[in-house]
Amino acid sequence: MTPIIDRFDQITDRYKAAFVDLWGCLHDGYKPFPAAVAALEKFRDGGGKVILLTNSPRPRPSVIRQLDKIGVPRDLYDDVAASGDASQFSLAAGDVGSRVYHLGPDHDLGFFRDLPADVLKGREITRVPLEQAEGIVCTGLFNDDTETPDDYRSTLLYAKTKGLKLLCTNPDLIVDRGDTRIYCAGALAQVYEEMGGTSLYFGKPHPAIYDLARQRLMAVGDVEDQQIICIGDGIRTDVKGAIAEDLDSLFITGGLAAKETGTSGQPDPAKLSAFLADFQLSPTFAIGHLR
Repeated sequence: MTPIIDRFDQITDRYKAAFVDLWGCLHDGYKPFPAAVAALEKFRDGGGKVILLTNSPRPRPSVIRQLDKIGVPRDLYDDVAASGDASQFSLAAGDVGSRVYHLGPDHDLGFFRDLPADVLKGREITRVPLEQAEGIVCTGLFNDDTETPDDYRSTLLYAKTKGLKLLCTNPDLIVDRGDTRIYCAGALAQVYEEMGGTSLYFGKPHPAIYDLARQRLMAVGDVEDQQIICIGDGIRTDVKGAIAEDLDSLFITGGLAAKETGTSGQPDPAKLSAFLADFQLSPTFAIGHLR
């Protein structure tokens, strides 16, 4: 059975680095969680390295600007590895062509504006209407406050009939923004696959984003895999990805799975066990909220 711990510092003597999720773990989309900030500050004060590992469709510069805006201190982390970063390499490699349709809100345009020249290597990427596209870059729903994946079925069916590949820059299906649960790009990519379309993924739980996180960790410290712990509230992303990479994990049960795990402060052990059995996944540790 996965041990339930009371505080992160109970286990930090085992680790030199943490790959830390954002939404539902460090912040709720509007503000950081004070207890989570304090826990990571204590880890950093003890010499721990923190790489923020996020399925945000935005690349590192845009993620940092967003964190600044909501009040996450820059000295809380060493670097950021985002799904947007890993997906940019795929776009630059031509996996979905050079003329692409952007499926997502305008506030995600940083994905295109922040394309590094050394990643592009001379390739020119042009955003075009769907009718002219060679592929799709999906960063999310146009309006995640009011829309669901069902609103996109006709668009996705048209794309499927054209044989377009869909680059999913955020494999998350849902996140909690404050008290509201919203759909992410991963939900659209899932529908597209169910229709018979091809979706490409580079965020958690897929290997590319962990390779990127390790590269950015190496730039700030020499840390072996057994000295890294992955922290997050996504059973399909944070936990599944950590296990696939043979990394330890701390499952935050009070996020996306709060109801299913009976988390009120801490998870209900019986409900947590049943939840994990359903997914056939066993995180190294569990805790209600990062603290």
